[in-house]
Amino acid sequence: MPLPPDTVRTVAVDSLLRSQCPGYARVRVGQVLFVGNEVTKERILRAELDLREGDTLDVASLARRLEANRQRLFNLRLFTHVLTQVSCRDGEVIVLFALQERWYTFPVPILSYADRNLRAWWERPDRWRRLDYGLHVVRYNFRGRNEELRGNLQLGFNRKYELFYVTPQLGRHRLGLSAGASYYRSHTLDYATQRDVLLPFRDERGFPIERWYVTGGLRWRRTVQRLTTAEAYYINEQISDSIRQRNPVYWLGGPHRRSVDLVLTRTINQRNTFAYPLTGQYLQLVFTQRVFLSGGSPPISTVLGRYARYVDLGRNFYYSAGAEARLRFARRLAYADSHGMGFNQAVVRGYDEFVVDGRHYGLLRQGLSYRAFDLGRLRLPLFGDPRINTIPLQLYLNTFTDLGYVAERTVPARNRLPNQLLASAGVGLHLVTYYDRVFTLEYTRTRHGFGGLFFRTEFPI
Repeated sequence: MPLPPDTVRTVAVDSLLRSQCPGYARVRVGQVLFVGNEVTKERILRAELDLREGDTLDVASLARRLEANRQRLFNLRLFTHVLTQVSCRDGEVIVLFALQERWYTFPVPILSYADRNLRAWWERPDRWRRLDYGLHVVRYNFRGRNEELRGNLQLGFNRKYELFYVTPQLGRHRLGLSAGASYYRSHTLDYATQRDVLLPFRDERGFPIERWYVTGGLRWRRTVQRLTTAEAYYINEQISDSIRQRNPVYWLGGPHRRSVDLVLTRTINQRNTFAYPLTGQYLQLVFTQRVFLSGGSPPISTVLGRYARYVDLGRNFYYSAGAEARLRFARRLAYADSHGMGFNQAVVRGYDEFVVDGRHYGLLRQGLSYRAFDLGRLRLPLFGDPRINTIPLQLYLNTFTDLGYVAERTVPARNRLPNQLLASAGVGLHLVTYYDRVFTLEYTRTRHGFGGLFFRTEFPI
């Protein structure tokens, strides 16, 4: 059975140190070098490392230390691959990180369904009219400083115009900034939930919903694995009289409301890779305070927590388990603020076409994966650019179970899923490929007797 790649790297470094520097229990770091970072500034790379020139390190732990630093650089998601080379002479080591930079500018045409997920879109009778089109442009590693510049020009069913900017650090400091603005309006709005399905209203001439917001924030980032953000949003929204007539409590108050969101987020991401993790753990805590400046709604406090653990069981088997919980506190909630599961990937798989309204929810997921094959990096002879001429390809067989529960004191009789245990199980195929893309095809059955085939474009846990 072949050894995992990180184990192979550790064994190779251990053997090299024993042959080049025999008898040394500790070595000194003489130089840390980088090759291949034609765009990326070297200080951005050095900020991720926990070793410096002049450090004295134990030989017994050096290989694992280098592998951990290699993974940190790779998880910046600026490189298609990162290799580590080390040489030793007279107790002094030279560490070389060889990098292959990615393609950083992505103009992506928008052609997507205007619903929460593929199943919800397919269930709509007017599905072919519920399409969005336009252009989404992202510039990663802007100015070689790991900055991100992102813009959206979206037309069609939902109109959206957006521009966002994020910098992880200012100069040599670990403090970064984020800023952005968004304008959105749509010809349709889901104004109520009946039988746990959203009821849409469409206005061919007007826009039932119009929203714009601006945001700015600070980001404290020790490494790619640890991030704290503090962000503020000013939100201005308006709905049409037709929505108010159909659901008087869609908002509490008039057709127009203004609010401020204060969001504090702490993330610890110690997974081996961020796209399709196999080992490590992930923790995120989010606190949001919303204050309404108009409309008569009371403030809303929300606490959200996520945790996931990934374990290598050996023999190409991997186990993952994750939990997510949300608590929402307010004297009274408008309908638009009362959604529980069914949004933002908080879904018990198999219940994708439904939404479950409620203040609080909990979600548990677990899965067992088997790596069926790993073709490494396929080379495309038609392209000469190394940033795009190699395609990683891995296929995993997966089996999983999900549990979820949404708690709400008062539930309309027309909805049956709140305050009930939601459970499902299924099997799937997970394809991991180009530029961290993950495609999953899953067959799921639920305890309520429905399910089917579901296609997703993200790792589910």
